[in-house]
Amino acid sequence: MTVMEQATETRSGGSSRWLSNWDPEDEVNWDSKLAWKTLWITTFTLMLSFCTWFMVSAIAPKLAGAGFFAGQDAETIKTELYWLVAIPGLSGGLLRIVWTFLPPILGTRKLVALSTLLLLIPLVGWFIALQNPATPFAVLLVLAFLSGIGGGNFSGFMPSTSYFFPRAKQGTALGLQAGIGNFGVSLVQLLTPWFIGFALVGTSLVFKTPVMENGKQKLDAAGKGIVTTSDIWLQNAALVYIPFVIIGGVLAWTLLKSVPVKSTLAQQSDIFKNKHTWIMTMLYLMTFGAFSGFAAQFGLLMKNQFGAFAGAPDPLKYLFLGALVGSIARIIFGPIADRVGGAVLTTISGLGMMIGIIFTSFYVTPTSVSDFTPFLWGMLAIFFFAGIGNASTFKQMPMIFSRRQAGGVIGWTSAIAAFGPFIFGVLIVSLTPRPFYWVIAGFCAICVVLNVWFYQRKSSPTHC
Repeated sequence: MTVMEQATETRSGGSSRWLSNWDPEDEVNWDSKLAWKTLWITTFTLMLSFCTWFMVSAIAPKLAGAGFFAGQDAETIKTELYWLVAIPGLSGGLLRIVWTFLPPILGTRKLVALSTLLLLIPLVGWFIALQNPATPFAVLLVLAFLSGIGGGNFSGFMPSTSYFFPRAKQGTALGLQAGIGNFGVSLVQLLTPWFIGFALVGTSLVFKTPVMENGKQKLDAAGKGIVTTSDIWLQNAALVYIPFVIIGGVLAWTLLKSVPVKSTLAQQSDIFKNKHTWIMTMLYLMTFGAFSGFAAQFGLLMKNQFGAFAGAPDPLKYLFLGALVGSIARIIFGPIADRVGGAVLTTISGLGMMIGIIFTSFYVTPTSVSDFTPFLWGMLAIFFFAGIGNASTFKQMPMIFSRRQAGGVIGWTSAIAAFGPFIFGVLIVSLTPRPFYWVIAGFCAICVVLNVWFYQRKSSPTHC
């Protein structure tokens, strides 16, 4: 046992779960093995958290066809689905604010273990509710809100991991954790169509797909809408993650340790007096807010904008691509940010997103199914550049703030950016698609200017 692994008696009553004399900037005594073990366990549980958080986005395009919302008109169903997908963003953002302040209080071990096990609440709830199409919309909204626990975990897990790594490795470590954690979005969106296609536990539902022709449902000789039917097991979308969540919680409880970073709520609140907290909040809202917002609404955008055309694409066949591209970009550009700095990559991210958003805006009111291809490529470009910015901003924050403050700022900015799905849902319902895209592009332009002025200019005192 190294000196850094010795117990902190006053914090743990004799337990070796709390470290003492932990200083990752001390190259001689830094325990890299412990740091990387912490990273991989928290990354695994974070990926499960993202699976839970974005599960609604993967099942929403299938709910109406499976018999949910029966008796409601198409426009009402469309609006309720947008709200259902948006609610996890609202709760995820609110819970991230709470989780931001928990790492110094609970420590990495308790925080990660208990937060992971809390995922069982929405997962078990969805498993039960998705077997009954008569489940009230209010119950679905409550479950969507509880799914936000997965989003809240991010603001506790990321600062906890940052305590274990020196600043020189923060971009790589946090880029890996956030990037692989973000894979949970792609994972749940990729695997859900397969999981719900076969029986495990519980009853199946009949899924009806209308046959479209010239933008309308095709009618039979009796004037009734023609549909194709198949069996579907929606509850599998939640069921398959339950055993992995239990395993993740046990691993965290038995293998993780905690760094005694002492900080009261009053001390942690000093980040709000620093203007850079608010600037970095805007920058991360631009990057992760857009990533999470578009990832949540991507499937419904495809279904609602292109679903009326004959030969319309199945949203679930393409839904996972956006999060996959963004997650890969975040992983790749974390180490690059360590070498070239975060600010220049954040500028590239903002400009790339702005151009991609403007390009895509011309294809969100399609005249034919052929508009889907440029729409898809435009969306993937947005996800790619958002992924770059997700990595680069996490390199900037540890460079701008002290170690104690950096953890709080990472948690806070992550909390606000987690409102992305909710903000995007509200804007989509309130605006027509093209103005919605233009509003997001304008916000990106403002963020680029702020980043260049405060962080990219060589003469800036916060050049990073």
